[in-house]
Parts: sequence; structure tokens; C-alpha cells
Amino acid sequence: MANIKSKITRIKTNEKSRIRNNAIKSRVRGAIKKVRVAVLANSENVSELLAKAHKEINTAVSKGVLHKNNGSRKASRIDAFVAKHSVAA
Repeated sequence: MANIKSKITRIKTNEKSRIRNNAIKSRVRGAIKKVRVAVLANSENVSELLAKAHKEINTAVSKGVLHKNNGSRKASRIDAFVAKHSVAA
């Protein structure tokens, strides 16, 4: 453990941020997974889940958890997955 007060404070702050960032990333992954499962199961609520996934991705980008390009890539790939499997069905 650090002896300097500012370093002790940064360690605590970094831990809080790490936990918050992991929670946001987990919500993004969960939303994407729900969309993929719904598409493969031919569910009717795919559009709602897709909108929620986009919202989670945009939230993560705006909070700085994901880089803008990373968020764009995730959104693009989930859109492509939905388009590919909705045409096949």
C-alpha cells in the first residue's frame, strides 16, 4: 500500500471506477447476447432488444468506458448479425 495520501486516494478512486466500468461493460455484453439469442430463436422482440443494445453501447461510449470506434464496431456487428439472420429466416 502506498504511503502518500494522494496515491491512497487514487487507488480507492481507481477501484471504484474499475468496478463501475466492469458493470457497464457487462451490461453491454449482456444486451448483445440477448439480441443474438433472440435472433437465433426467431423471437418477435428483436427490434426492442436491438434498441436496448444500442442504448447500452452508446451509454458506455459516452461515459468513456468504450472508445467511440469500439462502440461503433459493436453496433455495426450486431446490426449485421440481425440483418444476416433475418434474411435467412
